[in-house]
Amino acid sequence: MIVRDMNFDFSDEQNLLRDQAARFLGDHAAPRAILDGDAAFDRDLWRGMAELGWMGTTIPEAHGGLGLGHEELCVIAEELGRALAPTPFSSSVYLATEAILLAGSDAQKQTYLPKLARGEAIGCFAIAEGVGAPTPKTIAVTLADGKLHGEKQPVADGDVADFAVVLARSGGLSLCIVDLDAAGVVRETVPTVDPTRSHARIAFDDANAAPLGKPGHGWALTGEIFDRAAVLIAFEQLGGAQACLDMAVDYARNRYAFGRPIGSFQAIKHKLADVYIATEIARSNAYYGAWALASGAADLPVAAAAARVAASTAYNLAARENIQTHGGVGFTWESDCQLYYRRAKLLSLALGGERRWKDRLVSQLEACNTT
Repeated sequence: MIVRDMNFDFSDEQNLLRDQAARFLGDHAAPRAILDGDAAFDRDLWRGMAELGWMGTTIPEAHGGLGLGHEELCVIAEELGRALAPTPFSSSVYLATEAILLAGSDAQKQTYLPKLARGEAIGCFAIAEGVGAPTPKTIAVTLADGKLHGEKQPVADGDVADFAVVLARSGGLSLCIVDLDAAGVVRETVPTVDPTRSHARIAFDDANAAPLGKPGHGWALTGEIFDRAAVLIAFEQLGGAQACLDMAVDYARNRYAFGRPIGSFQAIKHKLADVYIATEIARSNAYYGAWALASGAADLPVAAAAARVAASTAYNLAARENIQTHGGVGFTWESDCQLYYRRAKLLSLALGGERRWKDRLVSQLEACNTT
């Protein structure tokens, strides 16, 4: 990303990556096939993404990755959101991979990162234990003597992942890695508003767990991981919001009522103008977040929270107004409007809902003002 007088933009090479990603996903991403079928995610698409090296975007070459940066990952994330790619990319790449890059030992990096980069292993992050935003006081899963006990739900992509990064109580709060195919682990798929992104309930009963990072630092590490993931998910939301706006504008131009395109009516113009403004605000905040993430800026927590709030607002608005612009057909099962509405709702709850991130933004700004 190039910074000129605080104007953020992606480089020519990064935009070439965007074009490649858009073409590939346009040809291969088919979320409706997952919605109408029984598969948890598109394995053919996943293999194709692995061949392109996307899972290893930020993984160093020494561990089998591309050795690129978070800016390139943001570019890919936006196109994944635009195409509604039905894969566990966010869980495995934004969360599990980032957790190991941030806190993993040399041995853990050597074990997990090459498999993650090749798409041979899928990771997930398990923090939630039911309804409501997790807090240090609500974490009940326990880790003692290398054994994990308790239950996490809902866990995004927990039913298809090979391992999970789990936040557990062990005196303080600590992170650990658990093999989800090992003894003492039981998984059950749970329904959500978006069947193209599966979730699970995971029960641990004396399951073996390996510590990740320093004991007792789990909550702080989770905050750092979530700040990184918040920027990346904001780009997915930005891509989805732009796709909704494009769909609505195209329909408004081509749908006629009373002898004229419906886009010529002020009621439609106002809707689309509101969506455009919200999307551009989200874009500005997402780009700022990408810069803060890629540069390791100290204000990443502020940038991440701002990107998360703006992107959630924009995507929810765009998905809703896209349906309204399409009128009666927008509410039907056959319309793709529903796919974006489902994904918008799901992503707005990922990593905690909008209220959590608004509170975090306020607290971070207050902290900045007192220093």
